Amino acid sequence: MVAITYDIEIPSAVPAAKMFKAVVLDADTLIPKIMPQAIKNVEILEGDGGVGTVKIIHFGEGSQYKSAKHRVDAIDKDNLTHTYSIIDGDALAAALESITYHVKIVPTEDGGSICKNRSIYNTKGNVEISEEKIKEGKEKAMAMFKAIEAYVQVNPDY
Repeated sequence: MVAITYDIEIPSAVPAAKMFKAVVLDADTLIPKIMPQAIKNVEILEGDGGVGTVKIIHFGEGSQYKSAKHRVDAIDKDNLTHTYSIIDGDALAAALESITYHVKIVPTEDGGSICKNRSIYNTKGNVEISEEKIKEGKEKAMAMFKAIEAYVQVNPDY
């Protein structure tokens, strides 16, 4: 197995705690509401939403994938961190064992935040992941983050 890691940082004008709530705590209901073409719904298979919870994500009509099984590995509401892994589903294809995401929302001096995301692709055998696939993943993550940010900005009571 080979682990391929990439990092992305996305700045936001939204305060860190509010962004964490939207991106992590409310993502299962918020993303299908604002981006149904990406994610149709999220169903909890086991657990209560905390560490160890296993969910199945049903992707929307605009996705090339049908579903992915996702496990919550860690969540820290005080430090605004969340770690989860995709452990099964066609999103892994034949090349990947799993994908682990480490998310940290960091407050900035101007009252906004930065979303720091480390993605670790755990390949099967010595499979290589192309730069194009990594770039595609970064672009999708950024688009989803920006859609959530835009929703929060136009819904100040969120």
